[in-house]
Amino acid sequence: MGEEDDTESPANEAVLTDKFYRGTIVKLFQGAQMGVIRSENGREVSFTFPHVVMVGTLRHFDDLQERMSVGFDVGWTSNGLRVTVIRADG
Repeated sequence: MGEEDDTESPANEAVLTDKFYRGTIVKLFQGAQMGVIRSENGREVSFTFPHVVMVGTLRHFDDLQERMSVGFDVGWTSNGLRVTVIRADG
């Protein structure tokens, strides 16, 4: 008897969502494809889109909007703390 793959179930989706910090996009710079996310605790972290992994239903820089709620993860780069993953759903 084979096991079913239920990675798309609502319960598993909630677990995946909980792995991200929550924040809001506060600034987008279209020409440079850069932006800033403010976390729920008020810290602002910048990102450069070509260096970000997008997950979720929205995958392109043009899909992002200021005041959009997103999940995100961060990492240390040579330029300091930066957003490395953005989860955006439409």
